Amino acid sequence: MSDLARAAELIDGAGALLVCAGAGMGVDSGLPDFRGDEGFWKAYPPYERLGISFVELADPRHFADDPGLAWGFYGHRLALYRETVPHEGFRLLLSWGSRTPGGVRAFTSNVDGQFQKAGYPHVAEAHGSIHHLQCLARCSGDIWAADDVDVPFDEDTMRATAPLPSCPRCGGLARPNILMFGDYDWQERRSQAQLDELTAWRRAHRDLVVVELGAGQAVPTVRRYSELASAATGKLIRINPREPQIRHDRGVSLASNGLETLKALDALLS
Repeated sequence: MSDLARAAELIDGAGALLVCAGAGMGVDSGLPDFRGDEGFWKAYPPYERLGISFVELADPRHFADDPGLAWGFYGHRLALYRETVPHEGFRLLLSWGSRTPGGVRAFTSNVDGQFQKAGYPHVAEAHGSIHHLQCLARCSGDIWAADDVDVPFDEDTMRATAPLPSCPRCGGLARPNILMFGDYDWQERRSQAQLDELTAWRRAHRDLVVVELGAGQAVPTVRRYSELASAATGKLIRINPREPQIRHDRGVSLASNGLETLKALDALLS
């Protein structure tokens, strides 16, 4: 039996389905790949001219030191994610999971809100969401939706212009409710509630099958969670064209593109 057929067999017999997704999940929707400075700079040429890497830019200190720089980047990403249409793979995974007795959940390190846009009712966002904001000064623990927030920015300089998002309680600067690099001020309450709900659901469904996509080893949040969630059953399907390695007793490794593989699996399941 081929690895693809084994994966389809696991999904077909699942009591519940957990989708675990990293940054690679969005590439098939046309979102930029930030892997390495070259990939980041290809998506954002102004930062190459400035010599600023993704890791340097995704530092919360910029909101205090240079809010125009910080909100230029995150304002652009907010607009981009709002415009992006989730690729067909989101629908396929949702349809497979919806057919199981226990249903489907998603765990992701992505902050783009693509799972919610694709119709998933339960999503655990481990690193927060760009569609929610918090006060930079932490005047309270409030987290609020950014639905009515639009950040004007100059596409040549990638700098935001006034008015910048503000806290409705104190009037000070707001920032995305995202866990950034070296971030000690992130308000994690919203994400923690999602994770608690997911943990309770996992404990109630021991016949869980986990499908992991687009999750590399550089930021191993998703890999660690998918391995934890599937540890008791060994039913992990890892789809990754670059880093597909998996222990043979942990599940099935598919070294191929995410959307292409999901379509191939759906053909077998249909």
